[in-house]
Amino acid sequence: MTFTADDRTAVLDLINRHGHLCDAGDFEGLAALFTPDATYDVTALGGGVLAGPSALREAALALGDANPVAHHVTNVVLTEATGSQARVVSKGLGVMADGTVSSVTYDDTVTLTAEGWRIAHRTVRPRRRPLHA
Repeated sequence: MTFTADDRTAVLDLINRHGHLCDAGDFEGLAALFTPDATYDVTALGGGVLAGPSALREAALALGDANPVAHHVTNVVLTEATGSQARVVSKGLGVMADGTVSSVTYDDTVTLTAEGWRIAHRTVRPRRRPLHA
């Protein structure tokens, strides 16, 4: 299968929807962005590796008011693409209730399922130092 312009649009939309659904607390919608066996690696933020959409929901609920009030995803780039998988890197900004802002890098593997493109693996890395890989 060839990775098409329609695939690219669908993958970009998938990544962009994440912040909207997080901010709305739409856990059902969020679950639909991920494969059932997706892993969400927030080890660098102290949260370990979460397995499956239900673990994401539980982690978000456990954070409660410590969650960002706004997630902004930007600079979305497909770095590798084959017929049924793509690697995507993007930037995220989290705005907290006290007005502070944090930056992260999302490193995603997305896969084409019968339901469309879904995130199979996400690693979240905080950005704390300028000009540092």
